[in-house]
Amino acid sequence: MSSVWNNRIAISLFGESHGSAMGVTINNLPAGEYIDVEKISKFMSRINVRRDELDFLPRENVTPHIMSGIYNDRTTGSPLCAFVRNYIHETEKSADSLDRLARAGHADYTGAVRYKGFNDVRDGGHMSEKIIIPICFAGAVCGQILERRGIYTGAHIASLGTVKDNPFDSVRLNREQILSIREKKFPVISDSKGWLMAGQIAETYAKGDTLGGVVECAVVNVPAGIGSPVFDGLESTVSQLVFSIPHVSGIEFGNGFRSCMMTGTQNNDAFYVNDHGHVLTETNNHGGILGGISSGMPIVFRAGFRPSPSVAVPQESVDLKTMTGRSFTSDECDVCEVTRAVACVEAVANIAVLSHMIDYPNFC
Repeated sequence: MSSVWNNRIAISLFGESHGSAMGVTINNLPAGEYIDVEKISKFMSRINVRRDELDFLPRENVTPHIMSGIYNDRTTGSPLCAFVRNYIHETEKSADSLDRLARAGHADYTGAVRYKGFNDVRDGGHMSEKIIIPICFAGAVCGQILERRGIYTGAHIASLGTVKDNPFDSVRLNREQILSIREKKFPVISDSKGWLMAGQIAETYAKGDTLGGVVECAVVNVPAGIGSPVFDGLESTVSQLVFSIPHVSGIEFGNGFRSCMMTGTQNNDAFYVNDHGHVLTETNNHGGILGGISSGMPIVFRAGFRPSPSVAVPQESVDLKTMTGRSFTSDECDVCEVTRAVACVEAVANIAVLSHMIDYPNFC
């Protein structure tokens, strides 16, 4: 099971959903970086929300315990290791009754085949959605290092079910606009659209069903010249990390698939020199990346999330031990994972950008 990502910065994940803890080890961070643990806890609280409540209040403590790599609030240059304790809740169904149940939409069947039935099956084990906890810790650390250099990452729910939020202004987006969304309980640009989304969540939850959606993310103040073709392009790095988030079904940058219905003259972004002598583009259809390299415009991408498979209605499944069909109903209805996916997308964007910025002149 490959749980190590190594691209200048190395990240190694450990733990299972119902184990004692889940955590991460981060290698190759620059030494001497000030890390505010309280800000990390605040960032991570955004991923643990009560999806059955419209106020989306935190439901569990996700304060990380840092074991190494930070001394006197600064990175030491040695591996930064941190973990979050699991608060395991007893369920009515024992692990024995689930150890060969292929739940619809879950990785039970594929995991059993890949690991010959020896994988931890308790709520998905290492393949559980809880894997976002250590990933988000790593992204929160990387985000603080980037923000000290003036680079900010922000995201919002671009769409939820059939409701669409206002999109980012990919040309004039700035730090203040990103931070204003980050402080909201419901991360949308238009609060009125947020209320419509919340209403759709309530209706879907009452039916025992779930919703998917799209998260739009932007990174501002990234200098031009970050990333390298062919296999080390900035889009490649972002995409690989985005797909580490559970339930992601697709990603697009800039105009994305809309550009497939446009002509070249419609999609191209005209260059110009601004009053400060910087080369910019009139529009940002390319999403801030050309040829795998940052252009100096805001980096804008969207990640699509399919509905959570944990629905509170009966679904047909297979008992892999007896090879017979059976009906299964989930104990929990994870009505909408998109609300907490916003912070996850920000986190992986931070990791991706910092991994490329490390090579940038005078960054460290």
